[in-house]
Amino acid sequence: MADVHAGASPIRTVPSVPGRSRLTRERRRSAWLFLAPMLLVLALVAAYPLLQTIRFSLTDATLSDLAGAKFVGFRNYYEWVDYGDGEGEAFGLLVDPVWWQAVWNTVRYTLISVSIETVLGLVFALVLNANFPGRALVRAAVLIPWAIPTIVSAKMWAWMMNDQFGILNDMLVSVGIISAPIAWTASPDTAMLAVIIVDVWKTTPFMALLILAGLQMVPGDVYEAAKIDGVNPVKVFFRVTLPLIRPAILVAVIFRALDALRVFDLIYVLTPNNNQTKTMSVYAQENLFQFDNFAQGSAASTVLFLVIAGITLIYIKAARLDLSGGGR
Repeated sequence: MADVHAGASPIRTVPSVPGRSRLTRERRRSAWLFLAPMLLVLALVAAYPLLQTIRFSLTDATLSDLAGAKFVGFRNYYEWVDYGDGEGEAFGLLVDPVWWQAVWNTVRYTLISVSIETVLGLVFALVLNANFPGRALVRAAVLIPWAIPTIVSAKMWAWMMNDQFGILNDMLVSVGIISAPIAWTASPDTAMLAVIIVDVWKTTPFMALLILAGLQMVPGDVYEAAKIDGVNPVKVFFRVTLPLIRPAILVAVIFRALDALRVFDLIYVLTPNNNQTKTMSVYAQENLFQFDNFAQGSAASTVLFLVIAGITLIYIKAARLDLSGGGR
């Protein structure tokens, strides 16, 4: 007879249900079948070009002779040439001052633009979340800058910021903010500021849209309870609203930061050939196609990918984002 302690309930084993396990296998198989076309497309348009870029970064490839590229190892990243007299010189991407200037420009642009867009996006989202006449029309109007293609926005602002006939200079001179027209996109002192202004104008609606989606998920009962208790609206925002929409803000920030780190079209159109605004993507494009230095351009593209991937992983880990869909 089995030795059962007094007062202890016997352990019951739940019999396995063959039908349930078979149904689980069928669901998984169906899920993989639905995902297969998307995974195939991603492999063709993302994984293959990435692997090819990494391969070219380890060769001496030029745009005119990609097929004849020879393996050179990490020489495109770093190479020390010894002159034989006790002296030498380093070459490669990691010792190129132009590259490090592009890295600094990218980081500065990302930090400033994303910070401003997050604050303004939060303000606009709070306004759009309020109940007022014509709210739907205002929401649609706010999204117009984001809907305009980046190339069109950059060209439009380039005309507006022109130092001779731009409307921006005319307005600022008229109100006495500046005494003479400014070459916003050509001057080294204002080129980055001009890029940030255009980017904030265009992308703030995107941030507002994502944060507004988070605000729409906040239960109205929370605000009703706070109103009944007489809690100050400012305290309600910092103690209730902000913590509840924190996941939406974090997702919006990481999406926008990744987009800012690889910015190309806005810089290329608004401030071409300007070292003060040259980003990592612009540096890679110049070496790939303009300077016929395909190997070093591939190395720059590879480093850019590693930087973005590393920042993404660190951010997800630090912010404790749950991307599995199962909750924490």
